[in-house]
Amino acid sequence: MKKNYFDLSGQVAIITGCSTGLGVQMAKALASQGCTIVSMARRQNLIEEVAAEISKEFGVETFAVPVDITDTARVREAVKTVMDKFGRIDILVNNAGTGAVGPAETITDEQFEHEFQIDLAGTFKVAREVANQAMIPAGYGRIINIASIYGLVGNKIAGSAPYHAAKGGVVNLTRALAAEWGEKGITVNSICPGYFYTPLTQETLDSDFFQKYANQAIPMSRYGKEGELDTATIFLASPASSYVTGVAIPVDGGYTCI
Repeated sequence: MKKNYFDLSGQVAIITGCSTGLGVQMAKALASQGCTIVSMARRQNLIEEVAAEISKEFGVETFAVPVDITDTARVREAVKTVMDKFGRIDILVNNAGTGAVGPAETITDEQFEHEFQIDLAGTFKVAREVANQAMIPAGYGRIINIASIYGLVGNKIAGSAPYHAAKGGVVNLTRALAAEWGEKGITVNSICPGYFYTPLTQETLDSDFFQKYANQAIPMSRYGKEGELDTATIFLASPASSYVTGVAIPVDGGYTCI
């Protein structure tokens, strides 16, 4: 008798930053397993387009909810909107983020604080609200925080100290929440992507100097391809992964192994 360990039919997933790039890819990965998808981001027109595209492609129910993850009141209202519609939230993919690039000595206080407000504080605010309204009452949840290889190591090619600090915070926030919420039936894990094309990284990754660097620094000598985050996302979202919590999984072609 075959068993589909990764069937997510009947489950509801929120994906933040689900207007472009990796957020959309991960939403499609979950939809491919039958999951209802709630796309969240600031731009209403984009998340509605994404929701419609996913519904058409995978035949699952979708819902678009605009939110600014730095605004506590708006986060609370967005989660309430999802609960009012579906009555449950089983999976949260905390993907929304940004990236300040520049030499550390020229980074302003405003750049540093902005990075933390989105990548770290925003991640916490959404996780806290989903846990309070949905997962703790249900005694079940899967939270996946999208960190970065830059949350695990430094780099010499592109100065981005605020991003390193914020994503490092996401990695340890993941451990802290996993420790606190484990007894409540909630697993909390993080994925640390390597170099993937997104609207934020396209120009940098296409540059000659960065391609030369990547060829030397990445054991697989290439960037990540579309779809190569899918299996990590599905695995951590699965009910079958009930004894996996507090981990950071690099998906980086081996970048962090050397």
